[in-house]
Amino acid sequence: MTDTSTSSTDAQWTGMVPVDDTALAVTDSGGSGIPVVYLNGQFATQGYWRRTVAELGPEFRHITYDERARGKRSLRSADYSFEAAVRDVDAVLAARGVDRALLVGWSYGAFVAAHWASRDPDRALGVVLVDGAYPYDWIDEAMERRIRTMFRRMSWFMVPLRVTGLAPRMSADQQADSNIELGHVSRTSELGPVLDRITVPTRYVVASGTSLGSKGDEQERIRTSLDGVTARNANIKVSAKVASNHGAILKKDAPAIAGAVREVAGS
Repeated sequence: MTDTSTSSTDAQWTGMVPVDDTALAVTDSGGSGIPVVYLNGQFATQGYWRRTVAELGPEFRHITYDERARGKRSLRSADYSFEAAVRDVDAVLAARGVDRALLVGWSYGAFVAAHWASRDPDRALGVVLVDGAYPYDWIDEAMERRIRTMFRRMSWFMVPLRVTGLAPRMSADQQADSNIELGHVSRTSELGPVLDRITVPTRYVVASGTSLGSKGDEQERIRTSLDGVTARNANIKVSAKVASNHGAILKKDAPAIAGAVREVAGS
């Protein structure tokens, strides 16, 4: 895959990108390779991608960033909505002079990547979805209460972690609101049509076992919804099913993720 419409830069760049009422910490490796934009888990940081970036190496141009109030440097905002997260992709690409890119998203970032590719097919070179963007109706009133309780219980030990960038500078209620909104974005009636509209090469890397807050085989049941997705849309395939659980997949299975990126890039 080649892309002559995308600008390149030889120098690595690290800085802040203004968007709406905030600014995001961005790192761009530079180079003339295919631009790959990495979209983080809901409360994760760009550092989670270092193993995947290392696996892919300098043949690609790697762009990572911390979402609003995540990491050490990205600023707080009045808007932590899913739509804001999708807009942030455009802001980062514009700031780095990139017209078209290959998107790689993990968890929450997979939903963002799927939506962006569905809305901007002419700008998406391809998509890799890492254990996320499964259309499944997992949210209800009982689950919403469970989510709010979980984040409130976790809030006491989040405070010292914010200084290190390992926890978002968001309140427990803001984190819960974001997670609950994701449940609505995940619904089959909402996400299914988004995935059906994707027209670019898309690959899933699927984890095994649990994720934060899940119980028993909940997460594996959610993953079964992928069968219908791949049956309906020939552009979407499963690249790998790995042994790592949801939280460990970026650390333990970077080779599989890098393999999916190369598969998409070569399509």
